[in-house]
Amino acid sequence: MSSIRTAVIGVGYLGRFHAQKYAQNAASTLVAVVDTLADARERVAAELGTRHLSDYRELLGQVDAVSVVTTTPAHFEIAAAFLQSGAHVLVEKPITESVQQARELIALASHHERVLQVGHLERFNPAVRAAEPHLTTPRFIESQRLAPYKERGTDVNVVLDLMIHDIDLIQSITRSEIVSIDAIGSPVFSDAIDIANARIAFANGCIANTTASRVSLKSERKLRVFEDDAYLSLDLQQKILTLIRKRAGAPEPGQLPVVIEEASFEQGDALGAEIESFLACIVERKDPIVTGDDGLRALETAIRISQQVSSGLAARSRA
Repeated sequence: MSSIRTAVIGVGYLGRFHAQKYAQNAASTLVAVVDTLADARERVAAELGTRHLSDYRELLGQVDAVSVVTTTPAHFEIAAAFLQSGAHVLVEKPITESVQQARELIALASHHERVLQVGHLERFNPAVRAAEPHLTTPRFIESQRLAPYKERGTDVNVVLDLMIHDIDLIQSITRSEIVSIDAIGSPVFSDAIDIANARIAFANGCIANTTASRVSLKSERKLRVFEDDAYLSLDLQQKILTLIRKRAGAPEPGQLPVVIEEASFEQGDALGAEIESFLACIVERKDPIVTGDDGLRALETAIRISQQVSSGLAARSRA
């Protein structure tokens, strides 16, 4: 495959960036951008010198790979149509609205031997990539993801909008089944849950405490991991990794019993790395870093948390 024919379905705020990355990638030829809003698609098409369409179905069988960057309710229909037509699909998170839809997409990708990648962008964060070799025996994980309120993204609650990033990271670190979940939350500015906290217990003994808010005064994305012999603190927003480990052997007089290492990374281009990896998986016929199964696991957990929060809110309203 000399050049992969690509397209982006949905070129709003995030989809425009997807289109830019495909246009810049030497392995890709951006065939078209699609959006139901004329202003959005015409603007991005003019910027990148490509075609614009209002109906994604005009591209079925005409492209090799697509990014699906629409609202979540449209993910399944569009991703399924392109998989069935033989295209590889990168679908933004959450993978779909329902667990059953996610399973169907995974089955379609397997049947047609296509790459199905889910857009959990934090996996491509340089601080996360640098921490991976040290994440061996997690005992306790704490995450905080806070953001000011924006209308964009409110088609889903804060668990499916923001917390799902950390759910995916946590589950990729623990690599263990969930034993129990305790969750609370509340709507604040929207009709959906705007702030939530979940405590997740895993079969391997690890406990994770994760908080997400879209009603905060400032943005913050932090992850802390406690291991048997180390503590890792990741500032996902500033791209800083702090690693505190037990010193090998007895410390000398005046030395701390631990070694503290800190590494800062350039802001980089996580989305560009994600799309580059997606295209490489197509060429090399290998599984993506974030598979459909990964997206399904994160969705299942996010739905469980959302349901528990909703049940608690309903119980309080009846009291």
